[in-house]
Amino acid sequence: MSGRTDSDTEPVIAAEAEAAGDSGATGDMGDTGGAEVPEDDEEYAGDARRARWTAVGTGALLTLAGLAAALLRAAGSAPALVPAAYALGAAGCALGAVLGSRGRTRRALWLLVAGTMVMALGDQFD
Repeated sequence: MSGRTDSDTEPVIAAEAEAAGDSGATGDMGDTGGAEVPEDDEEYAGDARRARWTAVGTGALLTLAGLAAALLRAAGSAPALVPAAYALGAAGCALGAVLGSRGRTRRALWLLVAGTMVMALGDQFD
């Protein structure tokens, strides 16, 4: 730690780039100018990874809750439609977790919502 802040190092980086012959200006339309692309790619990859893990975790949690509710309702005196709805909703959430792990987070979100709605609808029949 040299006690410098980010604002102190920017002029040094610019001076080093000029000394190396890189003016920082983009000559081509496709050239985006050096260090910005990896930082944006890393940020995008981090967001995508976080979305995948969120979809997987939420899907697994909803699947376990739906299966537990289906087993509890099947053991009780509830009509057969109630545990079937919980099991069907849990299956939808499990499929959403699988899709989320493969990067299909938008479809996973919709499956998680649909599975939860099926479970809630099944609860109305009780």
